[in-house]
Amino acid sequence: MKIVVLTTSYPRYEGDPTVHFLGEAVAKLRERGLDVEVVSPMSFQHFGIAYGAGVMGNLRREPWRTAFVPVMLRNFRAAARGHARDADLLHAHWLPTGLVAASLGKPFVLTVHGTDAELARRAPPLARWVLRKARLVICVSNALADVVRGLGLEHVRVIPNGVEIPPFVREPVSPPEVLFAGRLSREKGILELVEAAREMNLVVAGDGPLRPQVPGALGFLPHRELGELYERAAVVACPSHREGFNVVCAEAMAYGRPVAAGAVGGLLDLVVDEETGLLVPPRDVAALRAALERLLGDVELRKRLGAAARERARTHFSWDRVTDATLAAYDEALMQSR
Repeated sequence: MKIVVLTTSYPRYEGDPTVHFLGEAVAKLRERGLDVEVVSPMSFQHFGIAYGAGVMGNLRREPWRTAFVPVMLRNFRAAARGHARDADLLHAHWLPTGLVAASLGKPFVLTVHGTDAELARRAPPLARWVLRKARLVICVSNALADVVRGLGLEHVRVIPNGVEIPPFVREPVSPPEVLFAGRLSREKGILELVEAAREMNLVVAGDGPLRPQVPGALGFLPHRELGELYERAAVVACPSHREGFNVVCAEAMAYGRPVAAGAVGGLLDLVVDEETGLLVPPRDVAALRAALERLLGDVELRKRLGAAARERARTHFSWDRVTDATLAAYDEALMQSR
């Protein structure tokens, strides 16, 4: 089976933290014997619309780039056309990419990751048209599936992003550290975390527009180095205001670390409150601080929640489980007649 992956974001080099999970997903499909080709902005001129803050984030920050979107999509389609000619199935990631997939005359599945929901709310007729063209819509969380079904779609499957499950995990360092990893932007709750974690050992791996307000931020790190930070951490904080999935949360769970997370979106699929971590209302600094203090002050609670988190990650988010579900979705899509 030949699959052509179409995406507006993809790792550009070995160790690139940009959508590391998608590079891993492709590698896992190839390990199962599929012929997988990838068409990404590395293959065509994108006028600075891709990468950085992502398509939607870049256009919000620099609206003048919107004028280049039609040209970028034409470039994307031209780059994809040759690869798609003998493909059995296209797999488009993110809603804008579905426009390209729908123009190529091949059956395709579309994965919705999170920022797609914003586009769907802003332009529901366009989103509905693209989603209906797909043989199957894959959502990485139940919250996103609800958004898609709200547009009148029924051919929806929930398949989360996958994570590696380390064979063993080390004890966290002492004194205990709180880790945040991700984009330093308002919707990730980083400013609330900086306030809530005052006088705590907060380690921040990430970059973004709010970096000047985050003392000691390390910038984005290669995935291997991020794994070392998971091993050091006693607690991982994911205090997002909204979230399609949250790979960092899933990875922290795979490392057996309890997570203090915003009770929003895809995080509700990941963290079971009081069982694998603690959920707090988004933007609530006091509740976030209380959750962090509780976890940092109770070693046995951390161990209990961390062990349950690791088991939940193994059961629901391992690459074996996710790849199996993806292959089943491909088979389902190809069996449909149009």
